[in-house]
Amino acid sequence: MIFLDLFITFFKIGLFGFGGGYGMLSLIQHETVERAHWLSTAEFTDIVAISQMTPGPIGINSATYCGYTAIHNAGYGHLMSVLGSFTSTVALMLPSLILMILISKLFIKYMKTRSVQSVFAGLRPAVVGLLAAATLLLCNSENFSTPKENPWQFFISCALFAATAFGTGYLKINPIRMICYAAFAGLLLLY
Repeated sequence: MIFLDLFITFFKIGLFGFGGGYGMLSLIQHETVERAHWLSTAEFTDIVAISQMTPGPIGINSATYCGYTAIHNAGYGHLMSVLGSFTSTVALMLPSLILMILISKLFIKYMKTRSVQSVFAGLRPAVVGLLAAATLLLCNSENFSTPKENPWQFFISCALFAATAFGTGYLKINPIRMICYAAFAGLLLLY
């Protein structure tokens, strides 16, 4: 019965969890800690910390860890807990998968219409604006030293920023390779 409850809970979270993974965290906490009492607040806090440290979306990582911990706390063994992880992860992703398939079918059917083309003509500059805003938000003293604090570090940070933008944008170097180059440059320069 707990597996069905786990599936329904995470399906609802996936269906109504707008705003990405961080937006889902409050729903996950409410459902798993406060409503179902599958986890303690301390366990949920640990799960969020682990979810932030591991690769992948935080919402999916949290669902995976919550599913495992909920089943484990219910007294089941390791293999059943892994099944709980799988159940909660699939349940969280299923609404998005279904919606994207439906939207994709509609998009393919109507993509040549004037109204859909107009919508995307408006969305493209907005997406570029959002990316530019995210870039500007990251241009802070945590990522770039100020010229007054450490002129050499500021110069190196700006040079790495420009080299990465030029390398990926103009020379079409793989972004992962550029990240590795920048990390190696940071080791050489020993901030």
